[in-house]
Formats: sequence, structure tokens, C-alpha cells
Amino acid sequence: MCDTCGCAVTTGHGRINGQKRNGAQSEGERASVEVLSSLLAANDHQAAHNREHFRRHDTLTVNLMSSPGSGKTSLLEVTIDALASQSSQLRVAVIEGDLETENDAARIRAKGVPAVQITTGNACHLDAGMVHDALHVLDLDAIDILFIENVGNLVCPASFDLGHHANIILLSATEGDDKPAKYPVMFRAADLVLISKADLIPILGDFDPKMAESHLRRLANAAPVLQVSTRQPETLVPWIAWLEEMRQTQREGTDLRSRVLTGGTAFHQAG
Repeated sequence: MCDTCGCAVTTGHGRINGQKRNGAQSEGERASVEVLSSLLAANDHQAAHNREHFRRHDTLTVNLMSSPGSGKTSLLEVTIDALASQSSQLRVAVIEGDLETENDAARIRAKGVPAVQITTGNACHLDAGMVHDALHVLDLDAIDILFIENVGNLVCPASFDLGHHANIILLSATEGDDKPAKYPVMFRAADLVLISKADLIPILGDFDPKMAESHLRRLANAAPVLQVSTRQPETLVPWIAWLEEMRQTQREGTDLRSRVLTGGTAFHQAG
């Protein structure tokens, strides 16, 4: 829970502070909502500024979100290797978000890729201002794809526009196939869902990729769903193809948002 995204504004919060309910918001809650609205408006303004940065430097930017331990950093490591082996030779950089430590950024730098660590302290998400500060450390002219690895959290990050082009959400096979139903705001915002640690699906026996996709579709989200495993390089092929297609779309000056929403080519492979 943090003080910048509204996750502290709950009915329980009001009761704890001795505020009367009577079916209406307390004065304190109304004030909190007003502050949150102001913060989100300021964030959206900064996000638009970030987006202009990415447009001017021709940098595709994707926001990776998931719960902790779903394998975001591991996926980035193998993605860096896979992209380096492609004929396109796409240049990448990473912005890492965590409450503390530089562990993940150090792992990325070990791959020879620029990485900026943002430590958020008690904030459970990145915001556009944090990303803007990180951009001043990076040479965007030397970056084709910028990955933003958000703080591990299936709630708050979905509410904050960072200026990015697409939301990629990882759903680990160890988490349960009902997560899209339990966290609808996050999964409704997905432009691509990656079922990570897919090599464990036959072993665990209780994760049904088709059920996970069914829950996503009930949110009226037609985003592609892909299975990936860092231990099975062949599963990364559709993911890398998706990235390359989004990058090519950007280079051609086509409406990138339109292509993201339609999922590009036939990438729906959850089954």
C-alpha cells in the first residue's frame, strides 16, 4: 500500500479512522479521491511528454507488468539474447522498477544492455515522472525497444500511464488460471498476455491456459495470449515476432496503437 495511487482509499480505511459511513464517502475519503484525481491528471500530462520523447527518438516502449516472481527479469534476459541473434539486431534498454535493491538492473547490465534502476521506496508502482527522470540517463537515439519492468503488483501499476506504447502482462503458470478474473483492471489493460513458466503446466496439472484466456475474453479483451518459457527457446519465437512486428509498424509510421489493439498478425496461441 502506498500514498500515491489510491490503494489506501477504502471503506476499511474510513472505519479505521473512526469516520462515519452511512452509505456516503467521508470527508477524508473525498479529499483523498480529489488528491488522487489531481495526481493522475499530472501523471497523464507527464506521460504525454514521455510519449513525445519516444516519438521523436523513434523508440518502441513496452510496459511489463505482473505479480512478483512471475519471471519478468528472466524473460528479459532471454529476450535480449534472442533479439541479439535476429537479423534485425534490435537495440534494447531496460528501466527496472523495484521498491529496493539494484538486483534486476545488475542482471540486465550483465547482458551488455543499458539498464536504469528506479527504487520506489514505499510506492507500489512506477509513474510517468519516475520514467521521465530515467530517460535522461539513456540515449534514446541508440535504443529501438525500451522495456519498462514495473514493480511486481497486479493492482496499482495498471492505473498509471508511463507514456509507453503497449502493456505486456505476465501470468505465471504457478499463479492460477483465474488471475484475469480476480484482477480485471490489470488484465483489461493488457495488449499482450504472456503465460510464463509454461514448461511447468504439465507438471503442475492445475493451470488451464484455455481457462485463463476465457477469463480474459470475459473482460472484453481480445489481446493475444502466448505461452513462454525461458527454458524452452522455441516458445519465445511468437513473442519475438510480436516485438519485431510492433517495431516495424512503428518504423513504417503506421498507427501503432491500432496494430497493438488488433494483435498484429495471428498471435493467439494460448491453447
